[in-house]
Amino acid sequence: MPLMRTMARTAVIAGTATTVSNRVSRRQQGRWASQEQQQPAEQPQPQAYAPPAPAAPETDPIERLKELGQLHESGVLTDQEFADAKAKILA
Repeated sequence: MPLMRTMARTAVIAGTATTVSNRVSRRQQGRWASQEQQQPAEQPQPQAYAPPAPAAPETDPIERLKELGQLHESGVLTDQEFADAKAKILA
């Protein structure tokens, strides 16, 4: 008998929860529908976009060439890497 009472109680609780959930859903759908009717259909909602990131400040090409020359002299850059980087800066 205690098992039957527990099952019956669970069924009542589940049924009540379902009824309440359905009622809340219908009420919310009604609110959304009334809000849509109140808003004019001709005006689209404005969309906010993030502003573009500011461009990185360009360094002076002469300063960049000096840095490359120092890297080349110290052995960090090979002759080919130095030539490629220099051509890229001067282009």
